Amino acid sequence: MNGSSPTKMLGDLTIVQSGGTPTKSCKEYWGGTIPWYSSGELNHSKTSVSKELITELGLNESNAKVYPEGSLLIGMYDTAALKMSILDRDAAFNQAIAAVMPKDDLDLDFVLYAINSNKKKILSQRRGVRQKNLNLTKIKQIAIPFLPLAEQKRIVAIIDEAFAAIDAAVANTENNLANARELFESYLNAVFTQKGDGWVETSLGKEIDLLTGFAFKSKKYTEAQDGIKLLRGDNIVQEAFRWEKVKRWPKSEVETYSKFTLEENDIVLAMDRTWVKAGLKYAVISEADLPCLLVQRVARIRANEDLDNTFLKHLIGSSEFTRYVLSIQTGLGVPHISGTQIKNFNFSKPHIADQKDIASKADELLKKTQRLEAIYQQKLKALAELKQSILQKAFAGELTTLPEKEIEEANA
Repeated sequence: MNGSSPTKMLGDLTIVQSGGTPTKSCKEYWGGTIPWYSSGELNHSKTSVSKELITELGLNESNAKVYPEGSLLIGMYDTAALKMSILDRDAAFNQAIAAVMPKDDLDLDFVLYAINSNKKKILSQRRGVRQKNLNLTKIKQIAIPFLPLAEQKRIVAIIDEAFAAIDAAVANTENNLANARELFESYLNAVFTQKGDGWVETSLGKEIDLLTGFAFKSKKYTEAQDGIKLLRGDNIVQEAFRWEKVKRWPKSEVETYSKFTLEENDIVLAMDRTWVKAGLKYAVISEADLPCLLVQRVARIRANEDLDNTFLKHLIGSSEFTRYVLSIQTGLGVPHISGTQIKNFNFSKPHIADQKDIASKADELLKKTQRLEAIYQQKLKALAELKQSILQKAFAGELTTLPEKEIEEANA
């Protein structure tokens, strides 16, 4: 294959249809024996057991369709656009998915790789205001190299072998990344569970100054760049801030709300969705984050005189505090905690000198952990880029053998 290989549109080579969703309120349509997929389940090259099943009645009385095992499912909407999986069983799917079944000799693994090699360009064709979507017409218009089946399979075999080696390197790197973080967390866990001589039982309420934020009215937000940042729960991630979509308050009115002015080294904790899958939503204010005002449903935590602030930071970040949060948060739609609950957290406090020593060792270990994490994250990025490079070379006719050297270098 070379760069001038003829192409055909996917719609000319395959049957392409979208699915449908039986009415959710009709119990007779659900809980049957027919696997039914949503686009959020297209996370691997092959599907696995579907989260939901529909009945024959649900299939017959809706737009849902059953496609055979081996068909290719392609997500069309929003963040699931161009997520793809090949069916490992006969199944139905929702309207946000385009299903592809070949008319002639066509290897759908080849199609999947061909689409991924040109993913950025295809995604640029999404349309929409609130969310960017593809549609059936756009899917059918995707250009696929038109090659003999034997050549398709040869290309797929090379890519499969290369990707298997890369995936092994990714798994090893992700394991190293997890181990690096676990080493730090194990140290904190040992500190806060094993305790030491002279440690006293206390609660956060006795050791901190806690303030929850103010309900700043959105109608007074300003677009002025000299406006003061408003720290909301959405701005807090795991030990960091995301200021991309920050709201701002008029600089001229800051004095009125001076009580809610944050300072360097303040610890802040989201009180809504305090814990998410990525971890606890807390961080420490740095000089670069200022000036900043505290918004409601965010707790500002400062250590009192007998509690070292860095020790407190690591205490909040410990698995002990996370387990406590998970045990006391309430609310189904938006799990949340209160200021009183934060204050009620019990812990053992060492002498101030020991606190500083523990905090210093924890900071040193954290820096080493973060350096390792940066290395491993860069490695993961390089491996992902290598995959894309291999795909582009494969469909430009430049990949004739397994790129062993490139894989070895990326995995070094």
